[in-house]
Amino acid sequence: MSKSDLEIATEAAIGAGEILSEFWLNRDSLNISSKSPGDFVSQADLQAEEHLKKHLLGADSNYGWLGEETGETSGFSKRWIVDPLDGTTNFLRGIPQWAVSVALEVEGQLVLGVVHDPIKQETFSAEIGKGASCNGIAIEVSNTEILSSALFGTGIPFGDTDTIDQHAAEIASLMPHCAGVRRLGSAALDLAYVANGRFDGFWEHKLQIWDIAAGLVILREAGGLVTGWSKQEASEQHGNVICATPKLFDDFFEIITSAN
Repeated sequence: MSKSDLEIATEAAIGAGEILSEFWLNRDSLNISSKSPGDFVSQADLQAEEHLKKHLLGADSNYGWLGEETGETSGFSKRWIVDPLDGTTNFLRGIPQWAVSVALEVEGQLVLGVVHDPIKQETFSAEIGKGASCNGIAIEVSNTEILSSALFGTGIPFGDTDTIDQHAAEIASLMPHCAGVRRLGSAALDLAYVANGRFDGFWEHKLQIWDIAAGLVILREAGGLVTGWSKQEASEQHGNVICATPKLFDDFFEIITSAN
């Protein structure tokens, strides 16, 4: 019996995680280069993506590809979207908060996502219309109803990013109304953490599609709501993410988008 796309994606992500785990144990010897201020790449990223590409396209050559490190192949109705190491800075600094992200897009729609955390041995996955799970156990967003009890995640801009002042204003606007804000350093895991109720919401500006593609599928299948900086904007189109459990979404969205 042939394997499903979800099985193939999960196997590929776990395999990439094993490669990364070997580098993790010897990370002080990695050769590191900088793509831009605060944006690093090493042979760990490159070898993990090489594994993903070989495994995923080897299963079916009729699929296209978009990888953070190896670029894009066009002209396919289906394509894999991967980030071999989401949280590279954490990885290089020895902070155990990083993951492998694998998504499948069909005719422009994200239909499948896997976010694998090798350190914690957690594999979040979802397929459109079939719900979300962590290590095979169904997950869903939190039941938090009061904003003052809510914990949110975010990604703080760095380098010469033009949203630094705007993001600072958003944090200042939100903090008086909630139980706290965390910046963990991996958008893929942040979205998965909203999906399984560890966070009640998350927001960040100008993410790349490979950062969020898998997490968006998992979040939506777990019952979360997500938009860009307007409720008509899809996060996968522009990379802006505001997401939360449905009971908190409207209030959270209003605070974040009114902060300027």
